[in-house]
Amino acid sequence: MQVQEAPPTKEQVLEGLKVVTDPEIGINVVDLGLVYDVEVSPEGEIKITYTLTSLGCPAGAEIEAELKEVAASYEGVTSVTMKLTMQPPWGPDKMSDFAKSALGFF
Repeated sequence: MQVQEAPPTKEQVLEGLKVVTDPEIGINVVDLGLVYDVEVSPEGEIKITYTLTSLGCPAGAEIEAELKEVAASYEGVTSVTMKLTMQPPWGPDKMSDFAKSALGFF
């Protein structure tokens, strides 16, 4: 009998998602504040709620695909569901101090 690996924690997934960058801005989507929530069930189901910098963001499909690919790469993950939301709207208040500094908001 094969033992299934435990799924990653929310924190591990968020850290891993930092490899996904917004190609137009050049900063990872977690520090930009585009990832609103990550839920990981005990069964290994991951749900990522995210937004884009604008409704017509040309990189939207690419960002979603990369987020899903990274989340699915963890041991113990059985499925990844993506939920795009535009509420609340994204803005500089969602960014980490690192992203604000890199973009000159300080």
